[in-house]
Amino acid sequence: MDELKRAIRDVPNFPKVGIVFKDVTPVLLDIALFGKAVKLMADPYRAARITRVVAIESRGFLFGAPIALELGAGLVPIRKPGKLPAATQRVEYALEYGSDALEMHHDAVQPGDRVLIVDDVLATGGTANAAAQLVGGTGAGVAGFSFLIELDFLKGRQRLQGRRVEALLHYA
Repeated sequence: MDELKRAIRDVPNFPKVGIVFKDVTPVLLDIALFGKAVKLMADPYRAARITRVVAIESRGFLFGAPIALELGAGLVPIRKPGKLPAATQRVEYALEYGSDALEMHHDAVQPGDRVLIVDDVLATGGTANAAAQLVGGTGAGVAGFSFLIELDFLKGRQRLQGRRVEALLHYA
């Protein structure tokens, strides 16, 4: 874990002043480290009979696809509105100022599917919770969440109460 944590690059004042962005690009550039991260993110769910991995746009795609392969599950991209080509389901969620929405193809997740939701970072939990609502509306079950990084000080885990949440790296 120390090797992974050392690879994460802090980018001050991105995307706006006062935010320190956790850049995962150095992990992606190192094939051994990237492979290790994917394996470690998948490991807690190997016995969970995952049938679909839902990856949240956009950096969630980078980890979700290889995790789906690791778990022998289908990959479902969740995107911002208007980005998916076929009929979609949509959920809106509140942001600190305003709102946003996520969409998923209406036929991507079925009742009875066991879903793992994947993203690179758990911050406030708003997007992850919205993804869980979207999946839950299909009759599928959310088996849990897997994140590379959790920003503990933002308390995003609290929004996902009652669900299994796994994160490799924690920042207090």
